[in-house]
Amino acid sequence: MTSDVRTLEWTGDGLRLLDQTVLPGRVEYVAAHDVGTLVDAIRRLVVRGAPALGVAGAFGVAIAVRQAEREGWDDAARDAAIARIREARPTAVNLAAGVDRVLPFAGKGADAVAAEAQALLDEDVRGNRAIGVHGASWILGRAGDRPLRVLTHCNAGALATAGWGTALGVVRELHRRGRVEIVYADETRPLLQGARLTAWELDRAGIPCVVQADGAAPSTILRGLADVAVIGADRIAANGDTANKIGSVGVALACHAAGIPFVVAAPWSTVDPALPDGGGIPIEERPAEEVLTWGGTRTAPDRVDAYNPAFDVTPARLVTALVTETGVLEVSAGSTPGGVRG
Repeated sequence: MTSDVRTLEWTGDGLRLLDQTVLPGRVEYVAAHDVGTLVDAIRRLVVRGAPALGVAGAFGVAIAVRQAEREGWDDAARDAAIARIREARPTAVNLAAGVDRVLPFAGKGADAVAAEAQALLDEDVRGNRAIGVHGASWILGRAGDRPLRVLTHCNAGALATAGWGTALGVVRELHRRGRVEIVYADETRPLLQGARLTAWELDRAGIPCVVQADGAAPSTILRGLADVAVIGADRIAANGDTANKIGSVGVALACHAAGIPFVVAAPWSTVDPALPDGGGIPIEERPAEEVLTWGGTRTAPDRVDAYNPAFDVTPARLVTALVTETGVLEVSAGSTPGGVRG
């Protein structure tokens, strides 16, 4: 998915965002021409996925600069608006990194900022394809050059990036080589990104898949029905601890018990070298309604509240391999991102 459907696109005065909250039932777009609309879109998961958030954040600075010019803001007001974008979601380091990358261009005007943001978008697409090649080659070398049964959790495809995907980029490359037998797509509670988004992408690409409940994933692995698990990441600490969608730890533990590879696929920008380990990764807690209701109808007793962490942190010792655009690090064997320059 790099041409017919775009996750996000700069229109010259704003961002055109594919609304992922209504997929797969409808294909609709949100136009963000002001900071408030963009921040709302990020928080509501209209746009989501660490790499896509990084690109959205970069273009968001251009939106803030143009809005400042249009509405006569001073530098302090402009900078406060940019900070709102940077802090819209705390776990994905790419959002802040995308904002920070283009900030030096803010004084040169919105067009200069947008040009640098476009460069980031183009780099993301190229990097995703490299991740796919590196990851597929490593997996086939480890699991055997044969059709594989792959398990993935949440959505780390084209919808979570500027195009192609990270974890699903690896799956796409395996499929291109004729090495995918089936993909188990975990449904991903509570917002069903796996069932709604990953399955949609796989189906469009002609890759055979089934959707399973998150709670089924460890059993699928321990029963010997999967050969490898491949997930994305929202932040990776220097020691290789990895934050990803809640439920990822259960997949990693099952892979460890079954002796199959647990592979994390992410751009190098997802590594946060300032964090020595995953204990410092902020875990976003989302609204209780996402757990307590479905389709606008409450599914839990009225007096019961919810605990809704969006992410968990998988310890480095459970991460068999980290695949980036630069190659593969065998993290559980001691090759950590903190010891390698990106």
